[in-house]
Amino acid sequence: MNNPLNDDMPASQNDEAFLRDCLFFNANRLSRAVTKMAEEQFAQTGLSPMYGYLIRIVNGSPGITQKLLAEKLYITPSTLTRFIDKLETKNLVERKVQGKTVLVYPTEKGNALVPRIRDASKAFKAEYENLLGKAAADLLSAELVKTSALMEE
Repeated sequence: MNNPLNDDMPASQNDEAFLRDCLFFNANRLSRAVTKMAEEQFAQTGLSPMYGYLIRIVNGSPGITQKLLAEKLYITPSTLTRFIDKLETKNLVERKVQGKTVLVYPTEKGNALVPRIRDASKAFKAEYENLLGKAAADLLSAELVKTSALMEE
């Protein structure tokens, strides 16, 4: 049987050649590499990157609703609830109920951590821009935003 990928390649290599063109595989590969890099930069904050970004958003929009916060972070409300539970136990954010709406506020301790979170964000960006080049990093980010939006429709 003819192999549509490459007739000159041994079958065992052809069986794996599809990975180079597989969006699922390559998106996950990129995600693992980016996550590792971000986690290394955020280690000095004592938080994962996602917790750091959550605190930055809450700090920038005190009293943000949990619903809007979940939308901004592209996570489910139940995942956000778990994240906020953990940050509340560390006294970094607090929730206040207003009618049926839950609002999230930064604490003093959370506010004090924001400069270190910003430094970690800047170091992370500098690291990937150094690897990819600023223009390529900007282009990749812009394309990921567009592609994500299309695939979420």
